[in-house]
Amino acid sequence: MTDDPFVVHRSLLFTVAYEMLGSAADAEDVLQESWLRWAGVDQAQVRDPRSYLVRTVTRQALNRLRSLSRSREEYVGEWLPEPLLTTPDVAEDVELAESVSIAMLTVLETLGPTERAVFVLREIFELPYGEIAEATGKSAAAVRQIARRAREHVAARRPRVQVSPSEQQAVVERFLAALRTGQLQRLMEVMAPDVVLIADGGGLASAARVPIHGAELVASLLARPDREVSTVWLNGAPAGRIEADGRLAAVSLVVEGGRITHIYAMANPRKLTRLEEPAELAR
Repeated sequence: MTDDPFVVHRSLLFTVAYEMLGSAADAEDVLQESWLRWAGVDQAQVRDPRSYLVRTVTRQALNRLRSLSRSREEYVGEWLPEPLLTTPDVAEDVELAESVSIAMLTVLETLGPTERAVFVLREIFELPYGEIAEATGKSAAAVRQIARRAREHVAARRPRVQVSPSEQQAVVERFLAALRTGQLQRLMEVMAPDVVLIADGGGLASAARVPIHGAELVASLLARPDREVSTVWLNGAPAGRIEADGRLAAVSLVVEGGRITHIYAMANPRKLTRLEEPAELAR
């Protein structure tokens, strides 16, 4: 068993990169670049390997995020994060599960690169302002201001109602059961009247290119009996895996007040490669 700090902290480093990028593939690229830099330093001179590695990954993720901004602007239809298969125990760390949820990652996508880095490092990983300043190339005072703005931005956009894991799972199971049967009325009963469906096909799979609003319209789009629907754990929460006509989709759901308020449907096949092996996440 190795005691190389990079290997010891790999799950943490992957989680930092993934939360900054919303893409497991890009996060893995960032880890590879960071490992090459780590291999080239005199590790005996590094006093705190964990902090050093988090800073290195943050810098590489910021570089990647800035280079990705144009391609995401040109993306076909809505852009959603790449879903990760997770084990149910990820949900036991409530803060971790919330931070990697598809809903939260979608909100983080509305932040600028530096704001996103500061928010992730401060609010999720609780790094000191001085370390964040070093990682982002800003002063500690500037980081404090950025963190406050980012907190307000996220608070205004994230789902506000918290539900217990048992209630979340019960509502998700009802929704998936209605999907299996394709019964329009059952689907409408489990969704909030103002439910929003956001789908990501990336131009590679059939998907609505703009958000769809309202239970009746969303239900009419989803009500198809000829599909296989199974329950999986994605990004720390119960979710759906759907197969129809040889095509795969992952569905993440937000529950408020006992009903589904947001549906995130990921159908871009390039984003569905992480649904077989659970990701190792850590804070």
